[in-house]
Amino acid sequence: YGMRYGIRGLLDDDLVDLSTLGPDRLSRLARTPSSALGSTRYKLKDDDLPAVLEALKARDIRHFFLIGGNDTMETIHRVEAYCRENGYELCGVGIPKTVDNDLYGTDHTPGFPSAARDIALSVQQASRLARDMQKVDQYAVFQAIGRDAGWLAAAATLARRSEADGPHLVYIPEAPMSPEGFLNDVTRCIEAYGYVYIVCGEGVVWQDGTPVSASRTTDDFSNIEFGAMGGSSAALNLHRLIAEHTGYRGEFQITESLPMCAADRVSELDRREAYGCGEEAVRLATAGASGVMVTIERTGETPYESAFGTAELGEVARRTHRMPDDFYDTAGHLPTDAFRTYAAPLVGDLPAYETLDHLHREQRRTR
Repeated sequence: YGMRYGIRGLLDDDLVDLSTLGPDRLSRLARTPSSALGSTRYKLKDDDLPAVLEALKARDIRHFFLIGGNDTMETIHRVEAYCRENGYELCGVGIPKTVDNDLYGTDHTPGFPSAARDIALSVQQASRLARDMQKVDQYAVFQAIGRDAGWLAAAATLARRSEADGPHLVYIPEAPMSPEGFLNDVTRCIEAYGYVYIVCGEGVVWQDGTPVSASRTTDDFSNIEFGAMGGSSAALNLHRLIAEHTGYRGEFQITESLPMCAADRVSELDRREAYGCGEEAVRLATAGASGVMVTIERTGETPYESAFGTAELGEVARRTHRMPDDFYDTAGHLPTDAFRTYAAPLVGDLPAYETLDHLHREQRRTR
């Protein structure tokens, strides 16, 4: 059975029999963007747990899987524990999936490599446009997904080939920023390159802990909803700050959830590992494992190799996988080579574009 819209499908008796799908449709689904069964942000209440148990009993469901991030792992952890406490034999296994890459216990999360590839390509192209438009707009601010972790913002640098290439500045939630320091960085880059291309994670904060987005809206899990009603967005507020203090003209670029569904930019490694996580979850559950999430363990660097492991659901649900300190240079506001070593094999090869800069320099010298 597939639950429509996550755990709500079980509570609403909205299930579909996936065994009726033939191999052709399954193959197409594997290459279809988004989530075919739908998703949810519903926070399971304690009062819901008896109904969940009854729904499982009604169909004699003994193997239970949820696919998602931290909040999803909390949900399956609670369901699995409740069934065990009430004497109902159930094997509950979590399958990781979140573009934010903030799940604890796994080297990386399915979804992240593809979203990282999408953002690296978008910023590679948009920063080139910003360079060529610098006589019109002196700056651009690109906002990446990432409530608590800067993995995707950092991925914006993966196609960067030289110091002059954008992005010139990257700000992540793990490293609080100051308005004064930010404006100094902006001025320095414009003086050096004629323009500045900036990337920020949606969850970046000021040094006093307040969100740069100024948002006060939260979801059912008490997570800040960036850009929602009652707030703004980090990119827009940083854009305003530059305009107000410099008088420069610029733009902001916010893709929101688009990197979550760009099927034409999928990392093939990501596709293989995501499918493998599903297979491993079934193998674990049918072997009697329960209360665990499938993990990806990096076993080789050059060439990249990985294997599957497990992490306890209780540990995953309570912790966040944030960028390590050595992955980010807080002085230069850019990811380090250590981050590139980590992320590059996940994203795959990226294009190298041509420039006329060398021709311009040569011809100016001969005048």
